[in-house]
Amino acid sequence: MRRLGSTRRRGRAGRLLTAGVACGAALAALTVPAAEARPFGQGGGAGPADAGRGGVHWAAKDTGTPQVRFRGLAAVDRHTAWLAGTGGTVLRTTDGGASWRNVSPPGAADLQFRDVTAFDARRAVVLAIGEGEASRVYRTDDGGTTWTESFRNTDPKAFYDCLAFFDRRHGLALSDPVDGRFRLLSTADGGRSWRVLPADGMPPALDGEAGFAASGQCLVTSGPEDVWLATGGGAHARVLHSADRGLTWTAADTPVPAGDPAKGVFALAFRDRTHGIAVGGDYRPDQPSPDAAAVTADGGRTWRRAAAAPPAYRSGAAWLPHSRTAALAVGPTGTDLTTDGGRTWRPFDTGSYDTVACTADLSCWAAGEQGHVARLER
Repeated sequence: MRRLGSTRRRGRAGRLLTAGVACGAALAALTVPAAEARPFGQGGGAGPADAGRGGVHWAAKDTGTPQVRFRGLAAVDRHTAWLAGTGGTVLRTTDGGASWRNVSPPGAADLQFRDVTAFDARRAVVLAIGEGEASRVYRTDDGGTTWTESFRNTDPKAFYDCLAFFDRRHGLALSDPVDGRFRLLSTADGGRSWRVLPADGMPPALDGEAGFAASGQCLVTSGPEDVWLATGGGAHARVLHSADRGLTWTAADTPVPAGDPAKGVFALAFRDRTHGIAVGGDYRPDQPSPDAAAVTADGGRTWRRAAAAPPAYRSGAAWLPHSRTAALAVGPTGTDLTTDGGRTWRPFDTGSYDTVACTADLSCWAAGEQGHVARLER
């Protein structure tokens, strides 16, 4: 028995090492300088699966849920990921997407889950959006076998869009403005209980300003106290920043077009407390989205327009693991890659995805409409 157990451990370790090498190789190939990479669409394969640079591509993972749109994605590592979507659907994989378990909270079929944060394979928090009591938060500590509803909104003026955590205990959930200011929930026990934060430190919202529940990335954190929220719908697309876990905020205009309920910043990604990217545009498919990306190097105090933005609306963004310059942006018309910190973007894939996430063990995941989920592979 001891020998069998040892063999199993060595076999598992070997598989983990092989998977890690493969993921690392894929990301390395993705960030090869353009002059050294094979032309787009000529990755060495015979079909669209090899359309990425050097054969790197989004490898589809069948969820068996073509009726669900997944805008919530929490990637724990290359093996474990959680999805949150329409119809009150929550899925979880622990084998790299080879199989998915439906772990949806009971009685949630009428809810629209738009965001999920997972701490590991067993503990996760999901957010349902909507007016009034449609906005709810659930938490599980046993991999989705059981859920506890830890918050139900009772204010008809509130509409929660997304949530983000600083660590396993402290997190925030963002609502559209209530009485002229964005509203925030705060938790200090991992999402088991929530309280509304005072609005004193929040700047007044612009007329028509709101957040977008498009990818779970309208509220993002970096480190133990810094948090940013993205807006649209008002005269300017803004990014608000707090350095004290949401108690006080400052607002900065971005060059991303706004002035319409369908326009603004839809997603943020920060690789540390100073360097960030913003993507968005106009989510209507028949409308162009010029200048729909921006970059900051001072923690969001100022934003510069991307010199070459993605060619269309993008709803999600993520920095590649351990990279100071490379990131991905996704949307209904494709994926784009930057290798210069967000200053320029170029197409990488034409598949439809709403959200993207990367993990410290060199893995990237994407999810979107018609149950589509993929992992970056080579």
